[in-house]
Amino acid sequence: MIDVTKFDSLFELMEAFPNEETCYNYLEKLCWSDGVVSPFDEASKVYNLGNHRFMCKNTQRIFNIKTGTIFSSTKLPLRKWFIAIWLILSNKKGISSLQLARDLGVTQKTAWYILQRIRFCLAYKDKMQLEGEVECDETFIGGKNKNRHESKKVKNSQGRACIDKTPVLGMLQREGDVIGKVMENTSKQQITPNILKHIKPDTTLYTDEWAGYNDVAKMYPHYSVDHGRGQYVNGIAHTNTIEGFWTLLKRGYIGIYHYMSPKHLQKYVDEFTFRYNTRKISDRNRFNLLLCNTNHRLTYQELIAA
Repeated sequence: MIDVTKFDSLFELMEAFPNEETCYNYLEKLCWSDGVVSPFDEASKVYNLGNHRFMCKNTQRIFNIKTGTIFSSTKLPLRKWFIAIWLILSNKKGISSLQLARDLGVTQKTAWYILQRIRFCLAYKDKMQLEGEVECDETFIGGKNKNRHESKKVKNSQGRACIDKTPVLGMLQREGDVIGKVMENTSKQQITPNILKHIKPDTTLYTDEWAGYNDVAKMYPHYSVDHGRGQYVNGIAHTNTIEGFWTLLKRGYIGIYHYMSPKHLQKYVDEFTFRYNTRKISDRNRFNLLLCNTNHRLTYQELIAA
């Protein structure tokens, strides 16, 4: 059998985890490397009941490694969860719920729920701050009005109008990480708080000429390029790196998902930012990183709530 710590492909993953027992053992070793911890009381003593079941002494509640994670309250085997996680993280453009349903042998509804639960765990760097040199730019998700049928065209939706499109603000540290945030519009009232939250003071900002950056231009060292006049590079000032990230997001939108609802758009953005921010590590390490961050559980009722 393959070394369980050295799988680097989907085939090797399935060889490493041929049954549920191996999945439980691996997850326990990975998440409880310093000893079993109760999800109900971290300071409590824990009793081993056998068969991967444990009891919290202080609360008298029984739990296992899946309790309180995305794996809990589902009938889906851990082995299929592992395959789903591998597929969504190793495919640069993502994987559709229809394709995942075929690969796992489940319904499309179940596959969609699995994908959304996994995406909910991908915002693991939400509180980080960028520094050094940071490029900021916005993009719009929702399709072009000129490509719609005449009966479906939306009036007054040209340019930066957000009637039929959803704006996303991207902040990318050169040679570093990217943060993407869905916004209501591209006004400075939306842009400024996001930049102040996610970018450290004294960071050099590079943006385009959009007026939404006027306030932050007074708070940070700031350089811009005028895209409206065909200027894309002005010395060290450009937004080409964040534009490259938007290309990855748009390729996933056009080629895989075809539609990203405004309600769930932030989860899709988190999916692409996670893959970008872990681009320098192996698929195996990316897989392990997510397994250690699966305690952000999203219930189905929360997912479909208005």
